[in-house]
Amino acid sequence: MTKPMFRLALLALAAGAVSPVLAASAAKNDGGRAFAKPQQLIDVGGRKMNLHCSGEGDTTVLFDSPSGDAGWAWFKVQPEVARHTRACVFDRAGYGFSEPAARPNTSENVAEDLHKLLAGAGVKPPYILVGNSLGGANVQVYTYRYPEEVKGLVLVEAQHEDETSRLDKATDGKIKQIYGMVEQQNQYCLAAASKGKGIAAGSEQQKNCIGDPSTFFGAALGPVVLAQERKPTYWRTTVAEWNAMKDSDEQLRALRRPLGDLPLVVLTRGVSPYAVPNQPQSALNKAMEDENVAIQKQMAALSTRGTQRIVAGAGHGIQADKPEAVTEAVLEVLKQVK
Repeated sequence: MTKPMFRLALLALAAGAVSPVLAASAAKNDGGRAFAKPQQLIDVGGRKMNLHCSGEGDTTVLFDSPSGDAGWAWFKVQPEVARHTRACVFDRAGYGFSEPAARPNTSENVAEDLHKLLAGAGVKPPYILVGNSLGGANVQVYTYRYPEEVKGLVLVEAQHEDETSRLDKATDGKIKQIYGMVEQQNQYCLAAASKGKGIAAGSEQQKNCIGDPSTFFGAALGPVVLAQERKPTYWRTTVAEWNAMKDSDEQLRALRRPLGDLPLVVLTRGVSPYAVPNQPQSALNKAMEDENVAIQKQMAALSTRGTQRIVAGAGHGIQADKPEAVTEAVLEVLKQVK
């Protein structure tokens, strides 16, 4: 789910929650400082991608981010995991410090890019893959494509190939209405970024499209995030990724099969991003949240060692709201792999 989607959902369903990036309290430290610059820039076939690893261990934990976000989405989690094993985040093509690609970031393309990136950087398996939202779909595709490399999965509100149709049915067509609004806003932000030198600092367009990332990422990383999201390259990548979402769903659907006894933890939100604050839950909202839990439960059942955990107090971006829950899930899987 993209960051603009939360803002549009707020308007469409009178929700009380916005993106964790925009609603979180100000960061009290500069834990994101290491993420504010490129680490390893690896050639993946005529363009370079950024990989950020730290820690040591026989098993490497790899994180993929939600739609519209770079590897820095995990800045609260990756350093904690790196205290126990090697932990890496990467920027998909066109995000963070990775150069853009001529093709969209479909799940298949991301899996291919990641495979080349890891080989080029000399980061060898076994891997535990962690993904949120679209990143969750990407890591599932990677697992199906390279099963001998992946020894565990943590799916954080991961995208399912039938998610859109099932949630749309549960909400009497509201989800597809919201998705249409997301597409319109993405185009609006791309048009704003394409004028002059990008989205103007302090402008109404910045408020509508980006907000103030420093409130979540802190003083060191926040300005870097803002600078990227003002650029037309960022919005071209975001638009292409969003418009290719159906392709990603089809790619995952074509690969879908049981995961055997692969260690798997599925983390599911405990807070609806569409709930009206200080009001009783509506029947429509309950139907949607119940269906979301059911979708996530279905993914957990793909493995005989799969478990689902509903994270109280966390919305769709669990790594932002409750990073400790993600860290705990990763370490749980790591113990099973060892």
